[in-house]
Amino acid sequence: MKLLRVGEAGNERPCMLDNEGVLRDLCAHVTDIDASALSPEALDRLRALDPKSLPIINGDQRIGACVGNIGKVMCIGLNYADHAAESNLPIPEHPVLFMKASSAIVGPNDVVRLPRGSTAADWEVELAVVIGTAAKYVSESDALRHVAGYCVMNDISERDFQSKLSGQWTKGKSCDTFGPLGPWMVTADEIADPQALDMSLDVNGIRRQTGNTRTQIFSVAQVIAHLSTLFTLHPGDVITTGTPPGVGMGIKPEAIYLKDGDQMELSITGLGTQQQSVEADI
Repeated sequence: MKLLRVGEAGNERPCMLDNEGVLRDLCAHVTDIDASALSPEALDRLRALDPKSLPIINGDQRIGACVGNIGKVMCIGLNYADHAAESNLPIPEHPVLFMKASSAIVGPNDVVRLPRGSTAADWEVELAVVIGTAAKYVSESDALRHVAGYCVMNDISERDFQSKLSGQWTKGKSCDTFGPLGPWMVTADEIADPQALDMSLDVNGIRRQTGNTRTQIFSVAQVIAHLSTLFTLHPGDVITTGTPPGVGMGIKPEAIYLKDGDQMELSITGLGTQQQSVEADI
């Protein structure tokens, strides 16, 4: 299934995208695409519905983040060997974890706003994993059973805030609008192998990132198992699993960063496409 949320920010309604690409209203069956709708039992109930029996949502609708009321947003850094190399950083021995504020999460096509003082905002196409059942001390072999679905995330990063303001990477990762998520969550049963997904990102029509999740240093299952030894993963938590090479910071001979008026387009096989305009706060 493809599950999504449409409507004005803060007033989105849960929907299903049927096999013909028609938006179907789920309001009679769930209050939101959030923790309450992500358990295997809840997803099975939605899967059992006849999409043609659901009301059609007509018109040009804003698409919100595909998961509502997100708990933790956990991000894995340097999870592609070639991206670590372009960042001039060693391959990590364990998954590198940082957090992104949930207030950074926006719709997949919402405007990305550069905060005041930003001179080094960067793009990062990433596979995001949505947790469906609580995970604590899970094995790698059982880890994927706790996944409700997968979606696209643009992990926007202000590199100067991230590295020069002292403290944690979170400073450069959590600015408002720095987490476009969606357009939809594809349930895990429809993704045969999360380690075989092509990824791409264009800026102003120029291909900047091309990759595949098979080159991750730590697989999705390994990341979930590792994090679950540190704290409980709860339904509605989101994990972003790193970005392939091609970020602006790594461009030679001189880095290229986002500026007012730029356009981004990013996609992952089977998970849809995002498009964002960039605007600078004044």
